[in-house]
Amino acid sequence: MTAFLYGDIMIKLCFVCHGNICRSPMAEFVMKELVRRAGREKEFHIVSRATHTDEIWNGVGSRIYPPAEAMLIKKHIPYDKEKRAVLLEADDYGKYDLFIGMDRENMRAMPRILKNDREGKILKLLDFADGGNVSDPWYTRDFERAFQDIYKGCEALLNVLTD
Repeated sequence: MTAFLYGDIMIKLCFVCHGNICRSPMAEFVMKELVRRAGREKEFHIVSRATHTDEIWNGVGSRIYPPAEAMLIKKHIPYDKEKRAVLLEADDYGKYDLFIGMDRENMRAMPRILKNDREGKILKLLDFADGGNVSDPWYTRDFERAFQDIYKGCEALLNVLTD
């Protein structure tokens, strides 16, 4: 894959997981921090979204799941304490350059929600590293492993986007 940055063009990334309370918010804030450390904040717009409404009630999303928030704090990753789950919607396809899913389930759900993937914008995070899926810590309770996989994937993604 070749670099996506050309001159002053901003890259718009949307990280996606099931509920937007664990993996995708961790990926959003890890990537923002990696971009900041690289001095390239003005080149990126980074958000995260959910494929399901499990964590969105009456139009209001849940905050980051406390163990995911604790992992960001432990790893010294700045984050928005007011971040709430947001549902991925069909019109998001025109707003973002890449949709980065965490696992096979996300990869199946995103084309359905986004009404296909005619431009090849949907990719899986760990495909930028060593392949595989970022396991869902909501079920595994292994937030450390999820964080490590996300960090590794975000580093690899940033390298691809900026080389």
